Formats: sequence, structure tokens, C-alpha cells
Amino acid sequence: MKELLQYILSKIVADPDTINITEDTNEFGEDVLNVSIPEEERGIVIGKGGKNIQAIRNIVSIIAKREGKKVRIKILD
Repeated sequence: MKELLQYILSKIVADPDTINITEDTNEFGEDVLNVSIPEEERGIVIGKGGKNIQAIRNIVSIIAKREGKKVRIKILD
């Protein structure tokens, strides 16, 4: 899932090298992808009303469900 998220975000932001994604597991057994993006790029990734990040979460969630996993995406400040 990390590679898929990296690919999607690299096509959205101006400089893909500034994206940092780390993987964790929460207490519910879900994979958590922590995304660190520069502040000036964050608005583009989140989108108006959060529509962009919601669409990204939906795509990653659908692929994760096919593999029998649950994934959360968290944008870090």
C-alpha cells in the first residue's frame, strides 16, 4: 500500500522527493500510513473540502480490501 500511495502522491505534488511515508500498525491491527508533506504541498493533497485526500483514501482502501487488509492514511503536520 505504501508504494501505491507514494505513486499517487508523487503525481500530485511538485517535488516527489519531499514526500515521506512511514508505516505503523495501530491497536486495532490496521496498517497506518503516516504521510509527511511540506506545508505548501499539503493544500493540494488535501484539496478543497478534503475531496482529494478522501479520493486517495478510497482508492487505497479498495486495494487493501482486496488483499484482506485495513489501511488508514494520516497526514502529519
